Amino acid sequence: MSVRDSDVCSYALTSGPDRQDNDVRQTVKTEANVNGVVIYESMFGNTRDIALAIAEGLASHLDVRAFEVGEAPHVFDHPDVIVIGGPTHAFSMSRSSTRESAKDETDEPLVSPTGIREWIASADLEDRQACATFDTKVPKPKLPGSAAASAARKLKKHHCSIVARPETFWVDDMTGPLLDGECERARRWGEELAAAVSARASAH
Repeated sequence: MSVRDSDVCSYALTSGPDRQDNDVRQTVKTEANVNGVVIYESMFGNTRDIALAIAEGLASHLDVRAFEVGEAPHVFDHPDVIVIGGPTHAFSMSRSSTRESAKDETDEPLVSPTGIREWIASADLEDRQACATFDTKVPKPKLPGSAAASAARKLKKHHCSIVARPETFWVDDMTGPLLDGECERARRWGEELAAAVSARASAH
């Protein structure tokens, strides 16, 4: 099954017998009904595609909702996991200045006018909230720094539990496209994460 985002900022993905292939239902669900959340920041659409592939993988075990970061609530009702990702800018998460620079690379509006850095700073996260992080990055030149690693450090300061190693997905150039196979790898990562989170939740 493939999942793509165009003008819609959030999705509800349902696992189990009620789920159908190629079915991305834009349902109004209270956060109490959702046990997996994906929050993404994207400039040109590449990180969005990775986020929705991760959400598709998570939906193999969880009821999942994906949010563009500008549309994401700042409070959730006990989800089993929150997955947060964005592009690596200047060795870390984006800032307003780096997003302004990104605007110069396209004639289209950026997907995300704000970033995960700002969302993490203002979110009301519970102690020990399970979280995982991801980013997108160009493989060459090979540079240090990772938005995913930076986000994980910030989340730890909020007393969240990081339940997976920060993951990077690769784009060919600043504006894309994604390297071949990255969406499928993201989907598998989401599946593996969902299985681990489900087992963790069952153990408590």
